[in-house]
This record gives sequence, structure tokens and C-alpha cells, in this order.
Amino acid sequence: MSKKTVLITSATGRIGKELVARLAANDAFTVRACYFSETKADSLLALGADEVVKFDLSDTATWGPALEGVSVVYSASLDPMLEGHLAFCKELGKRKAQIEHVVRVSCMGADTNTASYDPEQHASRAGAGIPLMLQHYWWGEKALIDEGLNVTALRNNFFMNHLLKTDCETIDKEGWFSNPLGDMRNSFVATRDIAEAAAVVLSEGPARHGNKFYDITGPAPQSMAEIAVDLGRAMGKTLEYRAQTMVDFENDFGATRAEFFEYLTNGFYTRCSPDFYNLTGHKPTSYYDYLTTKGASGETGLEELWQGNLWKKGEDAMKDAAKA
Repeated sequence: MSKKTVLITSATGRIGKELVARLAANDAFTVRACYFSETKADSLLALGADEVVKFDLSDTATWGPALEGVSVVYSASLDPMLEGHLAFCKELGKRKAQIEHVVRVSCMGADTNTASYDPEQHASRAGAGIPLMLQHYWWGEKALIDEGLNVTALRNNFFMNHLLKTDCETIDKEGWFSNPLGDMRNSFVATRDIAEAAAVVLSEGPARHGNKFYDITGPAPQSMAEIAVDLGRAMGKTLEYRAQTMVDFENDFGATRAEFFEYLTNGFYTRCSPDFYNLTGHKPTSYYDYLTTKGASGETGLEELWQGNLWKKGEDAMKDAAKA
């Protein structure tokens, strides 16, 4: 049986690296991993990618070479790249005779098609059925579906470590971090688990997983104080969580992101989904285990904490995307 070529976008990201390593061990695929920066190409080959290719959602000239001979696509993109993703979906639609399956990374709560919302009960702000960022995630799914593609969406809870990346300096030097989530427990998810779920779905294919939507969460909801205990234990130090007001958080990161965080403080991300277990046959990774053990890419969650962060205090990364 001939191998299928799978294109892994965002392959140098937290999920992408793990997925490259996992699919590299699968004889059914030729793994074509995308890089944005040339300096990261060799690292993808070291993880086991068969091929590497330049890919940029804002540069249509990179799309054709990336898609040549591809039948399966893992699609992931940062929030501010929404318009580029929507345009790329149209390109995939032109190739739907070629593209058998698209697995899209999305977000828990992108439920426009699978749930109903009452703005009076479910809004995080008056007049908004769901936060704009979650509407964006649904648009990212819908754009693929509207092109007639076989789509599987992995709707993930908030990533483990994601909240803490803006506070790495104070965590390291002063032993504390802050955000507005407080005592509300959220079932934060390990990015390596998302990669494992994606690998299963890609391997088993669209006959089993096409037009399916899976919520991928952690094994237990945790408060910020509990997160501080786990991280401190992994680092061998005592860490303190300092509560932050939503007003201060909005001043730091802008209204669009603050609206999403209000959704988290309302408890919508507390529940633990069985979908990961049903896909893989085992429980999701706990936060402490994520921090202290290596994933398929050879990296611990503690090592990952100090890498790359889109969100910078004093900058509204969603300013332009909010106009999409």
C-alpha cells in the first residue's frame, strides 16, 4: 500500500512537534512538516519528518509547493492569522478531489453547530452569545466544512502552561504569577495529548472521524493555587498565585482576550471530556506529569514552559483579528 503524504502546518509549535514525532513512526504516512523560519527546518528533520517545506498563511506562493501530492492535512494557526487561514481553506476546497481529510485544531466552546446558546445565560458580556475568539474558532472549522472537505475538529481546552508564559520572568526570579482565573477550576490540556489525539484521528481516517468534533481536556479541573503547587513541585521551589482583576487583565492584553477569559471564569472550561480516552484508550496527562515527563518529541512540559509566547503584556495581539 502506498503511503499518504500528510502536511503538518505549524509543525514547529507545541502540538506540531509532537505530531511530527508520532507520525514519523507510522509507516502509513510520508510526513511533510511546515516551517516558517528556515532555522527550524533541521529540527523537524531530527524529529523524523520525511520532508520539510516553507509555509506561510500570508504568502500564497508557498501554498502550492506545500500541497503538492498531499492527501491529508493537519491544520493549525495562531489566532491573529484567521484571515490567512480562511483564504487557505478556499485553496484546499479547490483541491477537494485530492484532499481526503483535514484535522483542524480548534477550541472547546466553538459549538455554534453542535450546541445552542442563550445570550441571557451563556454570554460572558452583554449581547455576545459566545466570545469573539470562540466565534473565530468556529469560523475556522466552518470554512473547511463549507468547502466540502472531510473535517475533524479537535476542540481543545486551554493549554497547560499557556496561562503562565506571560509570567515566566516572575516565576523564575520572584516565585509568583498572576491572572484573573482565581478559584475557578479549568481542565487544562497537555499539548502532547492533542498531538496524540490528532495522530489517532489521522491514522484511522475520515471514514471513522470525518465530520466529528472532539473536546480534548485534561483529566481533572484545577484552580490557579493547585497549578502553582504542581509547577512549584516540578521546579523544586514554592510558587505563589496572585489574583488579578479582569480590568487589569484587559489593560494588559486587550478586550477580545479579556472577553474570552471571562468565559473561563464563568466555568465553561471546568468539565472533563471523555473524548481523549475514547480515542486513545487511556486517561489524559495530568499537569504534574506533563511538566516532569518527556513527550514524543523528547521535551518535558517544564522545558516547553520557557519557549515562545504570542501574548505580550501591554500589547493587544487580537486587535487586527477582531476586525476580521
